[in-house]
Amino acid sequence: MMYPFLQLEDGTVIVHSELQEDEQVRVYIEKPVENGFNSAYCFLPEYRWEDVIGFSDADIAGFLELLESTAHLIIRFSREGGFDGASGF
Repeated sequence: MMYPFLQLEDGTVIVHSELQEDEQVRVYIEKPVENGFNSAYCFLPEYRWEDVIGFSDADIAGFLELLESTAHLIIRFSREGGFDGASGF
């Protein structure tokens, strides 16, 4: 199951998985571009990137900064069924 987390002004969408048995959360980032999408996966809490397609190193650095500042929320939401399932938000 993937849960919506954030949509940026440029159309980039960030979603995350539920907490996995290995205590990781899979974060998927996708941006529409002409003829398709740029995309990447980041695994929290390790900040390990996989399957980066179309994003530059600078893009990934920006996403890393964003994820570092919000990882505590993403991990919390992954335990509680996404943003809508988190109490108090």
